[in-house]
Amino acid sequence: KTGLKTAVRKFRELAEAGDRDAALVAGRDASKKLDKAASKGVIHQNQAANRKSSIAKKAASL
Repeated sequence: KTGLKTAVRKFRELAEAGDRDAALVAGRDASKKLDKAASKGVIHQNQAANRKSSIAKKAASL
């Protein structure tokens, strides 16, 4: 769970800093970790989908 939070935080920080390329890479990594956590039952699938959606939305606005 902490690795998941770190991945999402890293994406948000890079996105706010305006580092588009690094943010997109971090977003992919965070999405991958969210999927893995959902498949293992660490978080609910809907929560993973909601978080991935917000990451994708923010990435598209960069």
